[in-house]
Amino acid sequence: MSIPPDAPILTGAAMREAEAACAIQGTSLSELMDHAGAAVADTAWRMAAGAPILVLCGPGNNGGDGYVAAQILAERGANVRVAALTEPATKLATAARARWNGPVETLDEQTKPAPLIVDALFGVGLSRPLADSLAATLRRFAASRILAVDVPSGADGDGAKDWVPPLRADVTLAPGALKPAHVLLPTAAACGRVLLAPIGISANRAMRSLPAIPPAKPRPEAHKFSRGMVLVFAGPMPGAAELTAAAALRAGAGYVVLDGSERAPFAAIVVEGEEKFGERLDDPRVGAVVIGPGFPAGDELLFDVEAALDSGKPLVLDAAAIAAALPRLSETPCKAILTPHEGEFARTFPQLYGSKIDRAKAAAVRTQAVVVYKGADTIIAAPDGRVVAAWPGSPWLATAGTGDVLAGACGAMLARGGDPFDAAVAAVGWHIAQAARIGPGLVADDLVKE
Repeated sequence: MSIPPDAPILTGAAMREAEAACAIQGTSLSELMDHAGAAVADTAWRMAAGAPILVLCGPGNNGGDGYVAAQILAERGANVRVAALTEPATKLATAARARWNGPVETLDEQTKPAPLIVDALFGVGLSRPLADSLAATLRRFAASRILAVDVPSGADGDGAKDWVPPLRADVTLAPGALKPAHVLLPTAAACGRVLLAPIGISANRAMRSLPAIPPAKPRPEAHKFSRGMVLVFAGPMPGAAELTAAAALRAGAGYVVLDGSERAPFAAIVVEGEEKFGERLDDPRVGAVVIGPGFPAGDELLFDVEAALDSGKPLVLDAAAIAAALPRLSETPCKAILTPHEGEFARTFPQLYGSKIDRAKAAAVRTQAVVVYKGADTIIAAPDGRVVAAWPGSPWLATAGTGDVLAGACGAMLARGGDPFDAAVAAVGWHIAQAARIGPGLVADDLVKE
């Protein structure tokens, strides 16, 4: 599975707005369909490598893309057939069907498969799950290679519904922009390799995939404090905070203080007793404070979170510290990054609905903080509406302690100063890159000790 880095992501409504804007500027919707169909044909031509191709066309404009692609493939000499679910239902699809010079079979249980299937049935326009009979028909093609146009048929393109496509794609071609379904489970896992095909639209980049971020190198004049000083507060389970402190150091912080623990994972980390916490919060050199790893809910955590909020220091809040800070976050003038996993998010924000992207954005607005909604499909959302989707991550990160490591990386990136959203994006990228480098058998300690 792969996703183009730093690529725009548009919902179905946003895609329609972008297409309408193109029409106003002089590029007709018919031209956009021609561009999309040509991109589908090029991809199918490479995937088929001379083998027969079956194009499945639906009634909408996704089916129109399929008809355009089929005609281009036929003109190139490909062995291509078309099977349609029904007659075209839009003017664009009807015009595209009229340009196809070959026969059109009826898509049913008698349709013979081909080595390559082009799934141009529904794309992002689906409003309800597929009928059981159609899903059963599509599963008959599972032994073929599958090229999905926009999203595999049966998926909700906006990722708000957990519909699992009956036919998993080997390659999904996204005309114009990625869609939320490409980066949100469960559909993301059914898209295979996702390719982005420029078709001439100007896509808003407020929502995009994770960029490829090279490791930041310290400036020649850098010193330990200019690289960022991070204060990590340990709770009753100090092992988690030790991972956090080690991660902050490995992720680039110049100086890390672990407060409330009796030991340090590295000799370079300064260990201090709890009585020093207030003094450190007053230290102007502290660039970020991390609270929450290994710290259960209770009066002690609430006291320390309140003190950190009062300090005005940039904060990384993890685990129970997120709920502890919630009543004051939106009115506290400090930079903050929240790092909830699925369970923590559901407990802290129980009344939010929609896709994971929708919920992350709503939580960011409510708290006026950057939200890193963790998981295999991690979403990073800022209060101003910016979103970065990090899919795929690494399945080896599904082990205890890796979230504590991410909190430390967020602390290191935040302590440098600048935009907390950019800091969170850099931390998530660092986290995934570390996991990819280590691979099988990864445990959280490996992320900071290797």
